[in-house]
Amino acid sequence: MIWTWFVMTVLIVGSIAYDSVESPAGSVTNALGGSATYSGLSCQFIQRLHGGANASLVGVVGSDFTSSDREILSKSGLELSGLEVAEGETFRWEGAYHGAMAEAETRATHLNVFEHFEPRVPEDAKQPTILFCANLHPAIQRNVMEQTSPLRFTMLDSMNLWIDIARPELLEVMTAADLVIINDGEARMLSQEDNLVRAMHDLAEQTDTTTLVVKRGEHGVLALHRGELLALPAYPTANLVDPTGCGDTFAGALASHLSQRTQALEMAELRDGLMMATVMASFTLEAFGTDALRALEVEEFDNRYLGYRTMLGL
Repeated sequence: MIWTWFVMTVLIVGSIAYDSVESPAGSVTNALGGSATYSGLSCQFIQRLHGGANASLVGVVGSDFTSSDREILSKSGLELSGLEVAEGETFRWEGAYHGAMAEAETRATHLNVFEHFEPRVPEDAKQPTILFCANLHPAIQRNVMEQTSPLRFTMLDSMNLWIDIARPELLEVMTAADLVIINDGEARMLSQEDNLVRAMHDLAEQTDTTTLVVKRGEHGVLALHRGELLALPAYPTANLVDPTGCGDTFAGALASHLSQRTQALEMAELRDGLMMATVMASFTLEAFGTDALRALEVEEFDNRYLGYRTMLGL
């Protein structure tokens, strides 16, 4: 596939973690993970396809963070001047998947150095094309937004925890963002509306969000852009190993694709970005941790992406 050459940037702020995961396919201990890791690696892969500039990552790790894991991030092309090393241990998460693996069972969360994370955006990264605030407390997301002036727009992700404990702050920061990514359960929780389409319209009205992207797992993605709906299916795969990081992979790919222009976002561009993001996420779930992302080749991605477009009749 021939990709057009652009030079744009994405700034990603989120967690870098060590994950221990168990699923019907096996288990892994202390695998490199975290929202910034998955979204960063995914973003850089798409940046390479487009011939774009390196994305920048802002986060914090502990003194136990290994040089080999830092090398994984740097070899991907991620700019790491915003990666802080603090005394203590890196954020750790332990979880398990069962049955259809639609949702993780959290067994333990140790925030460690991430508990007191105060992001500091490097001067040369304060005006990215796209700012992506990965899953963080809304107050931290707001802090990052105040440090930056994106050329195109701000994206943010969230989770049900912040709906439970920081709902007003989350709605406020959603109002300040241009594109919001959440899952279907979170959309219903936030709007208190059972019907997903009504929930999305309600949230868009509440927050004045231009673009709302709702992840639906194996059922694909539903987006609302300037009042217009778009639905896409998931990429069908039988090789389900570890869904951890799929949503972050999805977001990183979307951010990278949307960083290729600076004009107002149109539905056709959003659709193409969501297709690329869907295909990227389908690779992540086929291996534990970031293994599939790190091993992914351009030809392999192209073949699956073209197959997905054919499946959609495009």
